[in-house]
Amino acid sequence: MAWIRIDNRLIHGQVIETWIPYTNAKHLLVVNDDFADDVLRQQIATLAIPGRISVDFIHISDIMGYAQSNNLQETLIIVADCDDAKRIHDEGFSFESINIGNLHYAPGKKQLCDHIAISDHDEECLKFFANHEIVLDFRCVPNQPLQIKGL
Repeated sequence: MAWIRIDNRLIHGQVIETWIPYTNAKHLLVVNDDFADDVLRQQIATLAIPGRISVDFIHISDIMGYAQSNNLQETLIIVADCDDAKRIHDEGFSFESINIGNLHYAPGKKQLCDHIAISDHDEECLKFFANHEIVLDFRCVPNQPLQIKGL
């Protein structure tokens, strides 16, 4: 099964240096409509990815077709926010857990831990996952203790 991570930075050093080795991923799948439409950002992000790791950038609406055509066993799926994660779930893509890795602070958000600040909307979205028995894993990097928070 693929590993799902919410990280508003999408591809960056922590993903490359810690999450790829931790998940034994051989493939990165960025599922985000804005990124899928931005070839320049894709080219820049691809420069940071080791050559042994393949990467695809797809629209949220394409997740099920992609999943049916590709083996996702060794795939790290990255979405930008709770809405993207909920939308892939609503498209029919099921998962048992989700890593909430990074959501930047902004006015009106409450800080859950150093790397996660959520709005009321984010909180409702995370409650949706919890109510569907999806484990919420709040870790910035994999060597942190697993933090499963109630909302």
